[in-house]
Amino acid sequence: MVEGISRSAQEEARKLLADCTLFRGLSADQRKILVARARVRAFSTGDVIFLMGSPGDSMMAVLNGNVRISTASSEGKEIVLAIMHPGDVFGEIALLDGKGRTADAKAMTACNLAILERRDVLSFFEHHPGAWLGLVQVLCQRLRFSTEQLTEVALLDLPMRLAKTLLRMAPVGLDGQPARSAPKIHLSQRELGNIVGATRESVNKCLREWQHSGMIKIEDNLITIKNRPALETLAELD
Repeated sequence: MVEGISRSAQEEARKLLADCTLFRGLSADQRKILVARARVRAFSTGDVIFLMGSPGDSMMAVLNGNVRISTASSEGKEIVLAIMHPGDVFGEIALLDGKGRTADAKAMTACNLAILERRDVLSFFEHHPGAWLGLVQVLCQRLRFSTEQLTEVALLDLPMRLAKTLLRMAPVGLDGQPARSAPKIHLSQRELGNIVGATRESVNKCLREWQHSGMIKIEDNLITIKNRPALETLAELD
């Protein structure tokens, strides 16, 4: 079932879904069986995909565009947990345990999502138990990512953890390599502050210095990475 896109786009969507991180460990036949059950839905910028606490009856893979995963603080402020890019999978935790969503998901840009229903995913793994390994690897990656974020906030200085965050937020291709065009990040400085555990003013000062040196360009809530190697040096990734 396809909602909002053409049949040719559906076939391309299924191909992208088959190549996404979650299913790379499956055989070609296994991927074909699973993605044949997917439906594709188009979302406009700002659309709510799901809200925290809503039923976890499906998982999604981003085919194009960007999705913001966030939650609210006790003061009602939105805290951005992750930005999903093409090839990324989300919603799998609630899908597996059948409980409510642990965060909100909203379309940052116009995007197409491949959606797999819980009953179809569990049925597939019941008939292909060896495929669980790929899912376990993705869940481990999620845990590692959360641990890294907590460690960075606790131990690293602001420039280093801000550089690491920008690099993580920058779009990559389905092959896991950085995008060929200059990566653009749609986040406000307040949102970045929430992610790295710093004030908006501290983030603003750091970003302005980087813009002056030519590493990034700031325009409204859009940050463009102009010199990725320099940013990687700051993040100590070289």
